[in-house]
Amino acid sequence: MGRTQHRGRFITLEGGEGAGKSTNLDYIRDRLENAGVPLLLTREPGGTPLGEKVRDMLLDPDNSHMSSDAELLLMFAARAQHLQQVILPAVEQGSWVLCDRFTDATYAYQGGGRGIEFQRIQVLEEWVQKDFQPDLTILFDLDVTIGLERAGNRGALDRFEQEEKTFFEKVRHAYLERCREQPHRFRIIDAEQELDAVRRQLDHVIDEFVAAER
Repeated sequence: MGRTQHRGRFITLEGGEGAGKSTNLDYIRDRLENAGVPLLLTREPGGTPLGEKVRDMLLDPDNSHMSSDAELLLMFAARAQHLQQVILPAVEQGSWVLCDRFTDATYAYQGGGRGIEFQRIQVLEEWVQKDFQPDLTILFDLDVTIGLERAGNRGALDRFEQEEKTFFEKVRHAYLERCREQPHRFRIIDAEQELDAVRRQLDHVIDEFVAAER
């Protein structure tokens, strides 16, 4: 997808459980809006009425016997609708889109965590997205044990949060491997630090990106 002068930008937030994405989502939105950026906030899975129904199925602990392939296909079904209905129209109209998770999460959770071959995921990625990719991906990274402790303090666990620690170790490894493969768009946030320190890191990333895009 080629850029035009008025094309918006697509920013994604990634990270394992308890990494602080939700805690900092509003902060990032406010920083971008204060910079004068026209912004749309969305999430995956979800982002559309159809996608939110898929999200409910994916996160429901009662669906513990869902196969890995079914999970993967549901993720991309919701993503296809999300792209066509929300993300691509917004970007083409000049809006910036801030999305809580995107395809990197699929490589991390379904690829790393579930063990689905990355080549199989890539086939679906190319089918659904063509060459569309995030302009910036912010990865909140921290020790898995700390992240699970934080997630456990939030209340009832969803279907993914109930996985074993080894699952999330694989998720983290897959995320970091994605960073190594595509350093041009990834920025890693040390999410083990105190909130003020995390937000200073975010300030630097956001200021640098906005300045470069103007």
